[in-house]
Amino acid sequence: MKPVIALVGRPNVGKSTLFNRFTRTRDALVADLPGLTRDRQYGEGRIGEHKFIVIDTGGISGGEEGIDSHMADQSMQAVEEANIVLFMVDAQAGVTPADETLARELRATAKNIKLIVNKIDGMDFDVVTADFFSLGLGKPYGIAAAHNRGVTALIDDVLADVADPDDVVDDGVDKGIKIAAVGRPNVGKSTLINRMLGEDRVVVFDMPGTTRDSVYIPYERDGQTYTLIDTAGVRRRGKIFETVEKFSVIKTLQAIQDANVAVLVLDARESIVEQDLHILGFVLETGRSMVIAINKWDGMDAEAKAQVKSDIERRLGFVNFAKIHFISALHGTGVGNLYKSINKAYESSKKSLSANFLTKILEDAISDHQPPMSHGRRIKLRYAHMGGSNPPTVIIHGNQTSNVPHSYRRYLENTFRRVMDLEGTPMRVEFKSGDNPFAGRRNQLTPRQLEHKRRIMEISDKKKRSLKKKKTRK
Repeated sequence: MKPVIALVGRPNVGKSTLFNRFTRTRDALVADLPGLTRDRQYGEGRIGEHKFIVIDTGGISGGEEGIDSHMADQSMQAVEEANIVLFMVDAQAGVTPADETLARELRATAKNIKLIVNKIDGMDFDVVTADFFSLGLGKPYGIAAAHNRGVTALIDDVLADVADPDDVVDDGVDKGIKIAAVGRPNVGKSTLINRMLGEDRVVVFDMPGTTRDSVYIPYERDGQTYTLIDTAGVRRRGKIFETVEKFSVIKTLQAIQDANVAVLVLDARESIVEQDLHILGFVLETGRSMVIAINKWDGMDAEAKAQVKSDIERRLGFVNFAKIHFISALHGTGVGNLYKSINKAYESSKKSLSANFLTKILEDAISDHQPPMSHGRRIKLRYAHMGGSNPPTVIIHGNQTSNVPHSYRRYLENTFRRVMDLEGTPMRVEFKSGDNPFAGRRNQLTPRQLEHKRRIMEISDKKKRSLKKKKTRK
């Protein structure tokens, strides 16, 4: 799994700046879920080859309520969720009572704590950091988050001993299609998990969990191997009927990232709420395939069902590629039909076609609807090829591709999706402009060619001067 890094410290020490530097965006995922406040934000970080989940927390002011304040509780919860904690302090402010209070709390944990001295711009690092040794957290790291100074070296060092999240341990068992059932608490995830594991013709393998943080449950259904990634507290086969559900944001985010298909479970009786959209948004950001299960559909009257369908059409129109199922996990109604959509979504996410076929799709799309003009010139799109899978990515080459409007991008995306028969998976269309064929050509000339070119230019200059003298005499 990707390592989890929590940023903690006083207000205004630069936690949000570093968070944005890690995530390379100011529009990071906000997990507005029960038990969380807006002071905690979750995002995907990437520095160089390192990938990780980063948590930004609210600042601890060190006021009269001290470390027991609500904001401090939120920060300490982030510490519990994290593999590595970056305790940030301000180089310009020096050691403060709030720093000392939080340092004592952090030393009492068994977490891997790194002391980060931020805002060292224009300062002597050795002199500045001398006082911070008194916090008892080892040698400080000096950075200037606002200017990206020392950030890469920091991550290289703190993640040096952490396993690459892309490395998968092969235990000799084909885990098949990995499914993550995700959603808010009390929408019926545990019931759905138990129903999926307990249906007829399902064999659950008795094998230990992997070394990863989440629990993986391999099983077989109708000859197809699946692995259910637990996000609802399932620990082993003998305890899958526990009804107590413990929600973990980090665990859910990790499960989504590692899954092939995410089954988003929504509660029909509560319709669609903002928390559902937050989780859905993360599934889209990771590019995972998705199936939507509207649970607790049984027992609702016709008017209530019509209202739910209206809400779905209004609020989920942007994920019209995802198959929607109306189910009752408790009674098993419609649960078996999920597998057909899961299999189709998985197959679609892995689909790859030849460049010739994709270029033909592009040519037909252009023939039906020409790209718009840009600065008085027609945008030219020449050929397409696959750029990857999970999600399927099509790369289109041409001229002025940076000027392709969003509406035309959507048109091409929908065209490729329809012709490629993609269902249940997002897809991405990327554009690349052709390089200038004359760029760098001078550097490609041999020394002899360069000397020949120089002589020609000298002869040309002499002729120009001779003609100019003749005109002057006349």
